Amino acid sequence: MSNTESSDSLITTDVETGSDEHAVAPDRTAVAARDLNVYYGDEQAIDDVSMEIPENRVTALIGPSGCGKSTFLRCINRMNDMIDICRVEGDVEFGGKNVYDADVDPVALRRKIGMVFQKPNPFPKSIRDNVAYGLKIQGFDGDVDARVKESLKGAALWDEVKDQLDSSGLELSGGQQQRLCIARAIAPDPEVILMDEPTSALDPVAASKIEDLIDDLAEEYTVIIVTHNMQQAARISDRTAVFLTGGRLVEYDDTTKIFEDPEEQRVEDYITGKFG
Repeated sequence: MSNTESSDSLITTDVETGSDEHAVAPDRTAVAARDLNVYYGDEQAIDDVSMEIPENRVTALIGPSGCGKSTFLRCINRMNDMIDICRVEGDVEFGGKNVYDADVDPVALRRKIGMVFQKPNPFPKSIRDNVAYGLKIQGFDGDVDARVKESLKGAALWDEVKDQLDSSGLELSGGQQQRLCIARAIAPDPEVILMDEPTSALDPVAASKIEDLIDDLAEEYTVIIVTHNMQQAARISDRTAVFLTGGRLVEYDDTTKIFEDPEEQRVEDYITGKFG
């Protein structure tokens, strides 16, 4: 899978083909929040959050329910635009560009920043058409079948479904459906993949396959995952951000540091189960 368009070209919706080479410096910043505040009506959901998320790493967002993790995630590709009462203040930078600038096309942005939701949501279409859906609506003029195969391989699903591509995606198991949704997300060749509790609706075996897949995906993509499962965050992430009550980012550091020697007592209390 290749990133064929620079991330600062967010005002176009064309899909381009090009080299299969994917080379980015792993220590570069993929996404940066600057003084980010989010409101739902009069209620503040994110309180003055600033953080830099590195490329080609897995960053986990953890914290109790209602602390703003999913709201923050949806800010990155402007999914909150779909909520009428939501107001966003501050910057979210991707490729050095504030994604909330007036000249940014949200559709083009979401092609570069894909999303996988809590519950698998395949379309009532064939497996092939599920993966190809985004390509077709964006006018992809390359080899669709080749991209479908590549995406299913990238989602560790090809060997299981290669002989049933014309079957409905709804006939797959829950874990397979979620991997199908991941294939659909990576087909347009994004740079960042957002995941909002992608294993919470799955059994332990299916969840383990997704975790293994996330580790593989980070070789080519930046992965940002919301999870309530702290053991999962400790297993799969390189960096961990801890959100607590009021939408505040309390601590953000290497995952080992967060789980073994956090700076904040509140973070230690949360991780050890004293609250949350």
